[in-house]
Amino acid sequence: MRQYRLSIVLAAICIAVLSCTGAKPDKQILFNSSDTSDVPYRIPALGAFSDGTLIAISDYRPCRADIGYGKVDLHIRLSLDNGHTWSEEAVLLEGSGIGGAVDCGFGDAAIVCDCESDEVLVITVCGYTVYYAKTTTRQNPNRMAVLRSHDKGKTWEPWKEITEDVYSLFDESSNGPVQSCFATSGKIFQSRIIKKGDYYRIYVALCARPHGNRVIFSDDFGRTWKPLSGADALPVTNGDEAKCAELPDGSIILSSRAYEGRYFNIFTYSSPDGIAEGEGTWGHAAFSGKDNKGCYTQDNACNGELLIVTAERVSDGQRVNLALQSIPIGPQRKNVSIYYKEVPDASDPTEGWTSEDMASGWQDLFVASTVTSAYSTMVMQKDGLIGFLLEESLNSSNNGYNIVYQTFTILQITNGKYRYSK
Repeated sequence: MRQYRLSIVLAAICIAVLSCTGAKPDKQILFNSSDTSDVPYRIPALGAFSDGTLIAISDYRPCRADIGYGKVDLHIRLSLDNGHTWSEEAVLLEGSGIGGAVDCGFGDAAIVCDCESDEVLVITVCGYTVYYAKTTTRQNPNRMAVLRSHDKGKTWEPWKEITEDVYSLFDESSNGPVQSCFATSGKIFQSRIIKKGDYYRIYVALCARPHGNRVIFSDDFGRTWKPLSGADALPVTNGDEAKCAELPDGSIILSSRAYEGRYFNIFTYSSPDGIAEGEGTWGHAAFSGKDNKGCYTQDNACNGELLIVTAERVSDGQRVNLALQSIPIGPQRKNVSIYYKEVPDASDPTEGWTSEDMASGWQDLFVASTVTSAYSTMVMQKDGLIGFLLEESLNSSNNGYNIVYQTFTILQITNGKYRYSK
């Protein structure tokens, strides 16, 4: 397995930035499956720093399938200017393709860019086991690895396996050990409120079997982990790939993939003293779909991104918190869109804000893609735009997509009802 230093590539970006005078293109293909002799790209991840640096990552799949079936690599591109220009594509991690090896493949990247330093953390599935396979067990687990950069993605430390660090958290659970799990791809959520030591807390939603989702958190930027609400907590017992976000009072929202919708649940810390150990309670998981004006996805189940941003209501100038949920609305995996709704702010007690409230009453949606499209992720950029990275293709018969970057204003997404507010 090889790792590539990106210093030369970064220098090329700097030249491009200095010479760039045009407007940002409406849509940029960052990873193009049609250029790779039918080797597909899949699974976008996008991270953003407060200075306008963006990091885009995608699976590159010589095995033409998910992790566990053979060689899978991670490819990377960087931008220093809020996505106006991008570096040349480079290999971030290369799988060996050796059956049975921990480094056989690396995929389904999840990324977080620290809000106060130049550090980047990437969590990836690795190895030669298939998540759903009966042969994948606690003794032969779906493996996990991390890699870290201290200079905003220019150079990277060697990857490190963390399989036992995560699985062992649940070995003494009353529900029994986790047999197979992985960190859901896309964006790892970092708290805006809870800081312990040098870092603000990060949360990772696990797709796990049996019994569905778990959530883990770290106060040292992924060096050690704890289970949120303890090892017995099962926030969505039939949950699949999931994402986390934070309400303004510090409560945590879990949004989990489901057929024709999502499941939502809300975790509330028990007390200020319970924050350090992640003590608190989950509500009851609530389904969000067609019948409750939720995040309906016709004839498909697919993951997307959950993002909460501050905005201003155009009608009265009131500052609000807006939840955005991306998902392909279908039919099948087509027409990736962004649902939106208001959520309570910090001055509005959220004790009465239930998972059912989160799951229902999504106001409307914005259609981001009108063709075959699937996984998506999004971040708030320094320039106030929503950076959006998604899988999109007119013909995905090779099980691959183009990984496409574009930006939207909050005004666009909400059809003029809300605008960006710092």
